[in-house]
Amino acid sequence: MTAPSKVNDREATAARLLKSSLDHSYDPHIDIQWDAAPVEGLWGIPQHRSSLYGTDLWAGLTEEQRRTLTIHEVCSVARIGLWFEMILMQMLLRYAYDRDPRTGHVQYALTEIADECRHSIMFGKMTEYYGVPDYKPTRVTHELGRLFKTVASGPAMFAGTLFVEEILDQFQREAMRDETVQPLSRMVNKIHVTEEARHVRYAREELLRIMPRTNLAERALAQYLSARIAFVVARNLVHPDVYASVGIAPAVGRKAALANPHWQDSLRWSARKLVPFLREQRIIGGPAEILWRKAHLVR
Repeated sequence: MTAPSKVNDREATAARLLKSSLDHSYDPHIDIQWDAAPVEGLWGIPQHRSSLYGTDLWAGLTEEQRRTLTIHEVCSVARIGLWFEMILMQMLLRYAYDRDPRTGHVQYALTEIADECRHSIMFGKMTEYYGVPDYKPTRVTHELGRLFKTVASGPAMFAGTLFVEEILDQFQREAMRDETVQPLSRMVNKIHVTEEARHVRYAREELLRIMPRTNLAERALAQYLSARIAFVVARNLVHPDVYASVGIAPAVGRKAALANPHWQDSLRWSARKLVPFLREQRIIGGPAEILWRKAHLVR
């Protein structure tokens, strides 16, 4: 059984995060070599994290096609990350709008918004760099995002944020250390991992402060909204159209990926550190837990 998470002083945490932001932040326009050509023979992500890895479709691809697919997949993951970062920026602005800007807590919220703005530009530029299509979410997903950013607040806001940030962190932390991955992808991952670590701490500690004050209705709403965003993001990490880049019909590729035990294991692996924390906070639980299971995030 894990020990209960500790709640730290809000302003002390903010002070540490603000200092870290000064000492360990990047400017993607300067710190990434956008004019360097992709390295021949390298991957977009580690090949074992491809959604088709281990399937018959994967076996039928050439090495070049497999590498091409992973380039499209990393851009798809970045695009869903960009989509959610835009949602997060709007939620954080609404959150800060109601609070005292003299506090370090609010000043860090504004700092995080600035980070997310740079990350969104970085993800867009990476997609442009690799010359792949804009794998934007479907219209339904796009509109669900509009609804989520409007209605989510408190525990749902911070839990949803944690889910997206922490699963991306796991995929990116692995890829940034893998020398088979394109240098530009590795640098994008390094920047995002470094700066998102602060965002994760901010959201985790705020959730710890909020949850003891929530009533049953608020907790049930947080459980449902968090489960819904987790399901939507997990299902949309890899856009079906990426499979067309290697001659596979999108519907065929998507069906194979969703049924692929390797991909299901990767999704659970990406959420393995977050799930115990959200269970401890009673965010995962109740009827909405079925969505976590359908998304292959928990067994």
